[in-house]
Amino acid sequence: MSSTRDIDALIDMMARLPGLGPRSARRAVLHLIRKRALLLSPLAKLMQTVADTARECATCGNIGTTEICDICTNAKRANGQICVVEDVADLWAMERGQAFKGRYHVLGGTLSALDQVGPEVLRIPALLARVDSEAITEVILALNATVEGQTTAHYIADQLDGRVTLTSLAQGVPIGGELDYLDDGTISAALSARKRL
Repeated sequence: MSSTRDIDALIDMMARLPGLGPRSARRAVLHLIRKRALLLSPLAKLMQTVADTARECATCGNIGTTEICDICTNAKRANGQICVVEDVADLWAMERGQAFKGRYHVLGGTLSALDQVGPEVLRIPALLARVDSEAITEVILALNATVEGQTTAHYIADQLDGRVTLTSLAQGVPIGGELDYLDDGTISAALSARKRL
């Protein structure tokens, strides 16, 4: 029996996390072990707590520790706007920007005929129900600029046509971006969405 079996298993488990490979996982585990009292023990307790309490919000699909998340229970955010995103990571990214003051709806992916992901697999029926029940006036489609993301946006737009105002995020040159480093699609989208100065 190896004296490092559990440590090796922890490294293997950490290496499965996005952004970490075997070398990064090894460094992270070594650091945690060296800072055992300060980091490893509290991290283990927090991970167990999150494993026991984390759940999807029954309304929007966000991740939290209650049946309905803080965003959905915040009356100030009931402004008639819903921002539709593919994944919880996208919701969290939008929240980091602190620009959107409405509510969200997490689809849980995008439509994909190849992967047999249809509207019923995603949370599209729940979105349509929310539009009717929550007096929604605007649906903002904040889906990724991929073929699947745009296909999903078009499908949702067709389902909601005439019921609410539909908008999407602007696409194009990022702040601080240099044209020489951008792909052709981004330049084309930026040119199409140009505005008067």
